[in-house]
Amino acid sequence: MQTPVQFTENAIKEIARLSSQNNETRALRVGVKGGGCSGMSYLLEYSDKEDNDMEFEMNGLQFIMNKAHEIYLSGMLIDFEGGLNSRGFIFKNPNASSTCGCGSSFAV
Repeated sequence: MQTPVQFTENAIKEIARLSSQNNETRALRVGVKGGGCSGMSYLLEYSDKEDNDMEFEMNGLQFIMNKAHEIYLSGMLIDFEGGLNSRGFIFKNPNASSTCGCGSSFAV
């Protein structure tokens, strides 16, 4: 099964760093939630697996996603920038019809 979400090498390295730094044992969840200035916000957090979750693996990175979120996130690329002016995860979502200035909120 192909993963609906792709991660860049920089994103995978940062997630691995955060996981080891925090001794995280829960799964990495990729998803969406209502809110934000454009209507929906991206979710990237550690969470316990739930009944409606699908499990994926990409280059050694294990993550989960609720089946209902795939329609919003399919084809998305998650990157990480560590520069002085722009630091954090960047979501490049081909399903978004509009995004907000901060890049963490979108509409479909």
